[in-house]
Amino acid sequence: MQKFTTRFAPSPTGYLHIGGLRTALYNYLYARKNGGQFLLRIEDTDLKRNSEDATKAILKAFKWCGLDFDQQVVYQSRRFELYKKHIDLLLEKKLAYRCYMSKEELDSLRKKQEAAKQRPRYDGRYRDFTGTPPSDIAPVIRIKAPQQGEISFIDGVKGEVKFEAKDIMDDFIIARSDGSPTYNFCVVVDDALMGVSAVIRGDDHLSNTPKQIVLYEALGFKVPTFYHLAMIHGEDGKKLSKRHGATDVMEYKNMGFTPQALLNFLVRLGWSHGDDEIFSLNELKDLFDPTHISKSASAYSFKKLEWLNQHYIKSLPFKELKKQCKELGFDFDTVGQRAEFLCDLLRERSKTLLDLINGAKKLIQSPQNYDEKAVSKFINKENLGYLREFLELLNEKNSLNLASNRQNSLNSAKYFEDLISEFLAKKNLELKHIAQALRVALTGVGVSPGIYEVLEFIGIKEAKERIEKLLNTYERAI
Repeated sequence: MQKFTTRFAPSPTGYLHIGGLRTALYNYLYARKNGGQFLLRIEDTDLKRNSEDATKAILKAFKWCGLDFDQQVVYQSRRFELYKKHIDLLLEKKLAYRCYMSKEELDSLRKKQEAAKQRPRYDGRYRDFTGTPPSDIAPVIRIKAPQQGEISFIDGVKGEVKFEAKDIMDDFIIARSDGSPTYNFCVVVDDALMGVSAVIRGDDHLSNTPKQIVLYEALGFKVPTFYHLAMIHGEDGKKLSKRHGATDVMEYKNMGFTPQALLNFLVRLGWSHGDDEIFSLNELKDLFDPTHISKSASAYSFKKLEWLNQHYIKSLPFKELKKQCKELGFDFDTVGQRAEFLCDLLRERSKTLLDLINGAKKLIQSPQNYDEKAVSKFINKENLGYLREFLELLNEKNSLNLASNRQNSLNSAKYFEDLISEFLAKKNLELKHIAQALRVALTGVGVSPGIYEVLEFIGIKEAKERIEKLLNTYERAI
């Protein structure tokens, strides 16, 4: 099996958004699939726009998602001498040259081309220049690009891709007048020297590929295999934007999404394995094959992400959920031995970790206020009367030693179910006459886990206090 080395190379000028994370994930999986290496390179040559916070955010997102990379992070800003060495090599071989074209000359050329309705391009006037260079012009360095023929390659997603050199190519700049190397030149040098053999990236980079192939060949480097990914669109078919969900990866953490769900969601935005939908990261390391990447744009669906997140909240071990909730500021350990029982109570109805956390807080804490809609719908004079009578029944149990733990059969969900059934039978009532009012008393809202399980969690003593509190709040008011 051939071992491919892949890389992810973000620019630290902003946050890492989910399109970038998908690209990183595909590169990561392909490397892990074939026993190769996955490398991280920070393309920070734009010294004016670079942000140290953005770099930290990228590394933080990788750690949260569990995408480990091999070797140390490569920073382009620390490699300028290396780029200069390779630029000088091209100049020595006369595969590149200094261009002394002034801004005035360039502007004049552009105007003539526009008047003639020609594509703006450099006309090569300094390509074979042998005269005396002007002393007042700091030259740029241009590559001697092919002026005819085809530049073609086999793309792992799109198949054979061809470019006519005369249509797309001029002698493009590889070093600016201040000596700084350009994007395409740095990418080629770094990918070659880092041993990158497969480049998976968005198809917004497709137009860069023929230029990079020219540079690979001029420098004598082997051209890697390219895979250009179709873009992610919003559900309206338009380019993914912040309003669709193209936001900072770490915002998804803050919204209560698990990294397992986010990675599972992203891998399916353009890749498939039959009709399967659920994949763990370890499964993906075995299954991922870039030849199964779709040529068509994929559609972002927030509902699909929520569905996947709910799946993982239901299925992840308690230890993992506890860890992720702690990162969001809620520590299940403060609940004591009832923590896992509480988590299990809330899993089924939680779409996000925030739902899980908020649900836990509602059960742990006595309600400080009551949902107005729930009160309007379920709290009336008749129901309050039933609650008062049920409270009296609970007070009769004071002589029993009811410790608030699950193992005590006198404080289990089954015990409370039987107790309420007995109460309803004596009063010739149905569960609907008390259940929702009791739910509001215990949780402050009209929706919660099963009422018997809620009673098991909080125990008789706490249940009596919460019912008394609701009765004191509304008995005189209604």
